[in-house]
Amino acid sequence: MDKMKFDVDFYALADGTKPAEEFIEGLPPKMMAKVLRSVHMLRLNGSELREPYSKHLDDGIFEVRAKVGTDISRVLYFFMVGRKAILTHGFVKKTQKTPPPEIDRAKKYRAEYLSREENKK
Repeated sequence: MDKMKFDVDFYALADGTKPAEEFIEGLPPKMMAKVLRSVHMLRLNGSELREPYSKHLDDGIFEVRAKVGTDISRVLYFFMVGRKAILTHGFVKKTQKTPPPEIDRAKKYRAEYLSREENKK
């Protein structure tokens, strides 16, 4: 088996819940399998992953995507130094464009994650 290029972790809220993990686990089996495949592609390809699996949204926030029928699931993430990606949260996309509040939520989670990482040092 090829060595994974990137570590992919779940962002955890202060109470320990992981929004992206809970989203993925709550998906129907076929969609869950497709989302997990996209996350696996992220592990293998990291920042080189492109559409249709991944897309840069705004200010270092990306999404992995999966489609089953007309349903499209998105999981947002950001990269860290050291070949690491952090999955923030997911949602089922109803519109062509990713809603700005979802991108803002990922940015907020990233800011919280970075401040916690700084506090560890």
